[in-house]
Amino acid sequence: MACGNTATESSVVETEVSEDQNENVVFSSKTQLATFAGGCFWCVEAPFEDLDGVISVISGYAGGKEKNPTYSEVSSGKTSHKESVQITFDPEVISYSELVDIFWQTYDPTDVGGSFYDRGSQYESAIFYHDAEQKKVAEESKARLDKSGRFKKPIATPVIKYTNFYAAEDYHQDYYKKNPTEYYAYRNGSGRDAFIKAHWPELSAKKYEATPKAELKKTLTPLQYEVTMEDATEYAFQNEYNGNKEDGIYVCIVSGAPLFSSKDKYESGSGWPSFTKPIDARVIDKPIDKEFGMTRVEVRSKLGGSHLGHVFYDGPAPTNLRYCMNSAAMKFIPKTEMEAAGYGEFLWLVD
Repeated sequence: MACGNTATESSVVETEVSEDQNENVVFSSKTQLATFAGGCFWCVEAPFEDLDGVISVISGYAGGKEKNPTYSEVSSGKTSHKESVQITFDPEVISYSELVDIFWQTYDPTDVGGSFYDRGSQYESAIFYHDAEQKKVAEESKARLDKSGRFKKPIATPVIKYTNFYAAEDYHQDYYKKNPTEYYAYRNGSGRDAFIKAHWPELSAKKYEATPKAELKKTLTPLQYEVTMEDATEYAFQNEYNGNKEDGIYVCIVSGAPLFSSKDKYESGSGWPSFTKPIDARVIDKPIDKEFGMTRVEVRSKLGGSHLGHVFYDGPAPTNLRYCMNSAAMKFIPKTEMEAAGYGEFLWLVD
C-alpha cells in the first residue's frame, strides 16, 4: 500500500492542524540542508515544519539513479529512489544534530523492507548526509540510539552519502495542511502513531501543564518570576547551575517539561549554564529578540510559555551552538532521582 491510500475517517487522530502557523525564523544568511527518508514523506515532513530555524521542508525523492521521477513511478517501486524530505535550515538557530534527534522519533528505524504497511525499497528509511560533519553526527547518534535499548531490534536506517533530490508534485507538499482528515487517518491507520507513542515519551501541554501566572507569583522566588515571566537575566557566575557538573536533566520550572541533559552541558566561560542542544527542539521556541539594540535568538519554553535565555552561534562542534540559559528558569533533577520524579524515560540521554 502506498501513502496515497487512506484509512477510514473513524481512525483520524484527534489532532487538528492550526491554520495560524507561526512564520519560520529567518535569522542569518547561512543555510544548510538535511535529507531524510522515513517511509511516507507526508509523515516525515510535518514534524519539522513548525521548528524555528527551519526555513523549508520539501517532500520528494532521493538517492536513486533515475532523473525527474514521478510519484507513480517511485511509489510503485519502478525506480531506485526513496520517498524523502529535504529540510533547509539556519544553523545559527537550529543544528543538524537537533534535526536528527527528531527524525528518529518520526518512524520505525528498525523496520527493514519498508515502513509500516508501505512495503518496498521506496519506503525504506535512510539518512542522506551532505558532508563529513553530518555523517559523523548521524553515525554517532545512530550508535547511541542503538545502544540505548529503546528498541528490541537493531537500528536498520543506513547513513548514506547524498547524491540527489527531486521535489515531489505540488499536491504532496504540505499534505497534512491541505488534507488533514486523510493525513491523520493515514498516520493512525498505518500504525505509525501507535509505534511512536509506544517508544517515545509524551511531550505535550497535557502532560506538562504550565502553572498559571498568579500561582507562579506565590511559588517562584522573585528572581525566578522576573526571569521566566518578565524576560530578566540573572547575574553571570552568581547562579545555581553554572558550575553544576552532576549528571541529570534540567526541566522547565514553569511546566516541568524536560529541556536539557547534563550530557550536553559544557563550560562556556560565560557565567551561565550552557548547552550544545536541547533534549527535543520541539519543546522550545526561538523568536528573534531585538531588544537593547541587539538582534539575538531568544529561547523560550514552549510548554511553559517562559523565558529561558538565548542561543548563540559560538559553541563547540558538532552543533556550534551555545544555549545560554538562566538557572532561575530551570530545575535540575539529579540522575539518581529521575526515575522517581517521572523522568525515567530520559535516563538514556544522561548516560
